[in-house]
Amino acid sequence: MEDLDYTKLYQAYSAKGRNPAVDPKTMFKILTYAYSQTIYSSRKIETACKRDINFIWLLAGQKAPDHSTIARFRSGFLEEACEDLFYQMVRRLERADELSKETVFIDGTKIEACANKYTFVWKKSVGKWEEKMFMKIQAAVGGVNQEFIQSFHVGTEYRVQDLQKICRFLEEVCRERKIEFVHGRGKRKSMEQRYLELFQRYLERQTTYDWHTASFQGRNNYCKTDPDATFMHMKDDHMRNAQLKPGYNVQIGVDSEYIVAVDIFQDRNDVWTLVPFLKRMKEKLGFNYPSVTADSGYESEEGYSYLREEGQQPYIKPQTYEKWKKRSFKQDISKRENMAYNQETDTYICHAGKELRVLYLKKQHNKSGYESEVTVYECLDCTGCPYKEKCTKAKGNKRLYVSKSFLEKRGESYQNILSEKGIKYRMNRSIQVEGAFGVLKNDYGFQRFLLRGKKKVKLEILLLSMGYNLNKLHKKIQNERTGSYLFDLKASA
Repeated sequence: MEDLDYTKLYQAYSAKGRNPAVDPKTMFKILTYAYSQTIYSSRKIETACKRDINFIWLLAGQKAPDHSTIARFRSGFLEEACEDLFYQMVRRLERADELSKETVFIDGTKIEACANKYTFVWKKSVGKWEEKMFMKIQAAVGGVNQEFIQSFHVGTEYRVQDLQKICRFLEEVCRERKIEFVHGRGKRKSMEQRYLELFQRYLERQTTYDWHTASFQGRNNYCKTDPDATFMHMKDDHMRNAQLKPGYNVQIGVDSEYIVAVDIFQDRNDVWTLVPFLKRMKEKLGFNYPSVTADSGYESEEGYSYLREEGQQPYIKPQTYEKWKKRSFKQDISKRENMAYNQETDTYICHAGKELRVLYLKKQHNKSGYESEVTVYECLDCTGCPYKEKCTKAKGNKRLYVSKSFLEKRGESYQNILSEKGIKYRMNRSIQVEGAFGVLKNDYGFQRFLLRGKKKVKLEILLLSMGYNLNKLHKKIQNERTGSYLFDLKASA
């Protein structure tokens, strides 16, 4: 860690004012070593700096920092520089020939956020209640226009501004008529006061709904105590009721047992994380891996297309890979895979021997805006077919929706994973990247983040990854395994 460039870290400090209590470089070493030793709390790190001989040696005679200094450094000064220092460490491992640069193993896991469990806000619920309130607002606006002979209008686009205009008008009316506001039981409110209080409540609720809508950021829900966190299903379901908890989707890339890339996502599904993760990794590392190995959760036409554009070989297991092996799937006559295909006429032949011809082409856009072309095939006539009940649930003729581009790219990846190299990569993926998550979550006991917000959560996982890499390098040196990249396949008996 002496070889790293700490310029960005020192730039986070102001040139004016007093010097920091402990040198920033030393503080960074203390935090990285603490995370490597499964010490995450700032108070426990403070205790370690006073009692643990290793931390005292790292301080090199400097006064042990207190917990507030450690917390302020971690969540404030280190935030901008931590990612740069992490990728410097990865490049340092590269220069030491510790990385194969042959393939990167990618996987993700969900880690619980530092947020309350029952503070969720659902997009569908907000939309429903906002629409109900809007109907009441229209009725109230009609009453105001009739009573005060006005022409107010509350539209869907500028609701807050329109409600503010009505509130200002009613306040002015109350002042001109010298309305005395009354509250409590047994008091009768004037018509002007009732209308003013009603529209003030509508304005307050509309402002709240707008705040919720802005906080969703394309998600279906968010957490009140950590707005960046998304409610997800966790593997650790101790109540056994599929309970949703606020969390983050942590993605890592592993090469030669070292974590070489880290990112945090709010998406529950891994498929939307692959392309942005690879782009970020290329930007930070400065090179592309010749191949990418991932499990079936990352398979998509967009991902395949990106890898082809970048010249990277996909070793991604198809989502239906396990189903293809089952007898029930092979005997299912409704599946496209079990139909004969005539490439010359571009038609499928169903179990009854009838042709499914091209009906039309349609364009589809996914969540990220990627456009794919789908060919729709339809059977000429399913009337009276004895196999119709097993073949389709449609009232009309059997239809197939096929993306030819996706099938062609999937076929390439499928052939890759069946090769000897592909089998070796898949075995190493389960050992290296899933093993890394096993160490971080079980051996290191990192089951929940301590900080809130996407940036600070990323800071924590970066520190944890650096601690993991230090331990891994130390272990390899102890076991004389430096320079080893992939585990070999066991010879069959």
